[in-house]
Amino acid sequence: MINKKVVIIGAGAAGLMAGGTASLLGASVTIIEKNKRVGRKIMITGKGRCNLANNCDVQTFISNVPVNGRFLYSAINNFTPADTIEFFENQGLLTKTERGNRVFPTSDKAVDVVDTMHSYAVQNGCKIVCDSAVELIIEDSAVIGVKCTDGTYYADSVIVCCGGKSYPLTGSTGDGYMLAKQAGHTITELKPSLVPLTSNNPDCKDMQGLALKNISLKIIDTNSKKTVYNDFGEMLFTHFGMSGPVILSASSHLRDIKDGKYCAVIDLKPALSCEELDRRLQNEFRENSNKDVSNSFSKLLPRKIIVPVLKRWGVPFDKKCNVISKEERRRLCEIFKEFTVDISGFRPIEEAIVTSGGVKTAEINPKTMESKLVSGLYFAGEVIDCDAYTGGFNLQIAWSTGRLAGENSAYL
Repeated sequence: MINKKVVIIGAGAAGLMAGGTASLLGASVTIIEKNKRVGRKIMITGKGRCNLANNCDVQTFISNVPVNGRFLYSAINNFTPADTIEFFENQGLLTKTERGNRVFPTSDKAVDVVDTMHSYAVQNGCKIVCDSAVELIIEDSAVIGVKCTDGTYYADSVIVCCGGKSYPLTGSTGDGYMLAKQAGHTITELKPSLVPLTSNNPDCKDMQGLALKNISLKIIDTNSKKTVYNDFGEMLFTHFGMSGPVILSASSHLRDIKDGKYCAVIDLKPALSCEELDRRLQNEFRENSNKDVSNSFSKLLPRKIIVPVLKRWGVPFDKKCNVISKEERRRLCEIFKEFTVDISGFRPIEEAIVTSGGVKTAEINPKTMESKLVSGLYFAGEVIDCDAYTGGFNLQIAWSTGRLAGENSAYL
């Protein structure tokens, strides 16, 4: 085991964890990274704060992985969310747990997570080289090395963990899928996940830049009328549609998306019942009795959404507040509680936080992360067909699969 050579493709979350782990076990590790700086994608996670894990138990974690969660049982049990928190604390990075059990570095700086992982790899003996992998070298159904743009690296084990296709500027350009295909692996359909949603509703463009906090969101299947997702939190209107935390999470639940199949229903006042909201409207109209209704919403709604609400209401903008009827208030309450926006599709995969799809899990040993087709070849991180909701779950997949691949790649 002392002299075993391991080559890792990709110095992201999974690659750095795998490299540091394999080195710690005595392997001679070379990490190939196309970027001059390691951990480029880690740097932009959590809006630059890096939501590095979710402080939950294993079963809760698995329930937050809608795509092939069961495949991860061994990896997550081997390196749990609690283990991840302890790992970073032992490396000298203090953490804190926030709403939704999201774990962040106390410093609120993603660069501290990157630096911690870089140190973990290098201090344990990893050699990091700036190069681009172009081909796996395979003989007799066993991987023996990696051919790169500037050199060839021979190895006893190779770990492919160079990400998916989301955020290509960070280096995730789909290289891992190409390498996996060379080894005979199946790549499932690649789709964006945790991605903004598009809409043909012109209201979105009119409300561009409007951030809504403390709203309730439901995504409805317009054919079955069933609610496929509901959440509470923040969202953002954009020129193309909608984004923000609850929208990104919702995108993971949408399948076979096409224009008109799904509809977003936003409760602008989730803390108020219909009766409470009606009393609030009565008070506002009473205080503004001689004003036009269009000038009476400043305390009720953000400025950018007032006109879209008035248009949907259908009451003349210059109608006086003191002549609004009970039936008109009822219709207005419905709009406040069910502000609907049709969904037309996803934004491009390049704008997604993670890629859904990847190396088929049935072709990977879940207890080791080793390929079932090629001996000595391992996979870890986003390149595998597993993806989770927002909240630190996707980075946990990277830490856990990277850890398991690193351990097993180092064994003789």
